[in-house]
Amino acid sequence: MSLTQLRLGYVPLTDAAPLIVAAELGFAAEEGLELDLIRLQSWAQCRDMLGLGGIDAAHMLVPLPIAQALGLGPAYPQFVLAMVLSVGGQAIAVSADLAEAMRSAGHGFGFDDPMAARDALARAVPGMLRVGVPFPFSTQSELVRRWLFGGDLAGRMSIHTVPPPRMADALAAGEVDAFCVGEPWASYAVERGLGALVLAGRSIWASPPEKGLVLTRDFAEGRPGETGRLMRAVWRACRWLDVPENRTTAAEILSRSEYLNLPPELSERGLMGRLHISAQGEVRQYPGFIRFHEGAANFPWRSLAALFARRIAGLHGLDEATAMASAMACFRTDLYRQHLRVAGADLPGASARVEGAMLHPTAVASEKGQMILGPDAFFDGETFDPPFAKR
Repeated sequence: MSLTQLRLGYVPLTDAAPLIVAAELGFAAEEGLELDLIRLQSWAQCRDMLGLGGIDAAHMLVPLPIAQALGLGPAYPQFVLAMVLSVGGQAIAVSADLAEAMRSAGHGFGFDDPMAARDALARAVPGMLRVGVPFPFSTQSELVRRWLFGGDLAGRMSIHTVPPPRMADALAAGEVDAFCVGEPWASYAVERGLGALVLAGRSIWASPPEKGLVLTRDFAEGRPGETGRLMRAVWRACRWLDVPENRTTAAEILSRSEYLNLPPELSERGLMGRLHISAQGEVRQYPGFIRFHEGAANFPWRSLAALFARRIAGLHGLDEATAMASAMACFRTDLYRQHLRVAGADLPGASARVEGAMLHPTAVASEKGQMILGPDAFFDGETFDPPFAKR
């Protein structure tokens, strides 16, 4: 059988695993596809390659297509997010000097108290704090702003864009004092003795959507057969990845020279939720550090789009209601339902929810009766209910 080739762009991160696994383990071939995976070095390059037609689909930061929908990027064809690829997987690191100052003052580097970590960091920083994030429109930017803007560092910090593979080098060069990035690049900095981990992204937001499968609207609507086959292949790869005994194999695949080109042990840390927080080998167990499928992780909730749009609109002086409406239109729950129902996916009964409201696993209505969603609370207790999201 001849296979249809699709070109997919990805940035080398642990959360690119769904695309890599779909290609390597035959999920794509089962759908009649051959995935040509193109390794990219930055999110701007990923955006530009998709917008200019150099790739057919992309592993992309969840807020990036929202920014495009709000006119905060080049004038490319409209992007749509067809499904979420991963939830969590981010870590926050500080330089070795800051880590030592925090430790000397008694901070224990537990992942369970973001406010204590924020206060300890504020006391250790004498002046401005420079924080690296992988792109202005990223879940990492949302996490950093939510975590730090409510404390003493709010008026003396700056946020800088650093591509994920360069994050450790930026810390080493003194370009940033801390960063928030997807694994394995935080662990890479720890392994080099450049810094220490202070929090997981999920410490700040229990269910932070990280990457999505993004296409142009023209492709998604004009080539529905290929779009559906791609979504189903990736969805099955996500399901495979959330089987615990498959994570070691996933780490070995990801570590290959054509993908992350790092020792498997570094990829395994995030996949297993067994994070080394310092070069001295201190370990923090964090079950569920990254999810690819469980708890409806792949569903593109329209309320998430509105949540990110509200923050972006506030930062750029845009009308909030208009921004939220535009953002929700590019999170394509209709495509998800259309193409994954036939794969046997259970589908939420609603397309939006109150974000941040679940402190514990919660049963909600689904097309098959009910499904369990994981906790999604924010550390600061905020909830967000977009007033005009269709449920």
